[in-house]
Amino acid sequence: MPTEESLKTALGDSYEIWKNLEKFALEKYPNLKAAWHFSGEKFGWSFRIKDSKRVILYLLPRENFFKTALVFGQKATEKILESTISEEIKTELKAAKVYAEGRGIRIEVRDNTPFLDILELIKIKVTN
Repeated sequence: MPTEESLKTALGDSYEIWKNLEKFALEKYPNLKAAWHFSGEKFGWSFRIKDSKRVILYLLPRENFFKTALVFGQKATEKILESTISEEIKTELKAAKVYAEGRGIRIEVRDNTPFLDILELIKIKVTN
């Protein structure tokens, strides 16, 4: 399991963004829990922020950046498409394959560019 120090080293400049996303989710929604999860050799470690029934946000560490992954049901998808979230994210969401649990997207985070959109996606996910 990654330590805080190894995570900081691996993420480099994106570490603070990771911590700010984690802090936002856990402070705004106190019922959420965060924990590392190992998905096997092929996928490695992910940091999951979840409620009692579902994962709200996956944080996936990479070398000098990370990815966020979220899965949205139909109601949440409709809210996103009606929102001010970036067209790039909306396009990816529309193109995502629909599974029983919904549509999944991944957002690469190298700098603060997608930060506000990800905060909005967390809000929509939690409330839908």
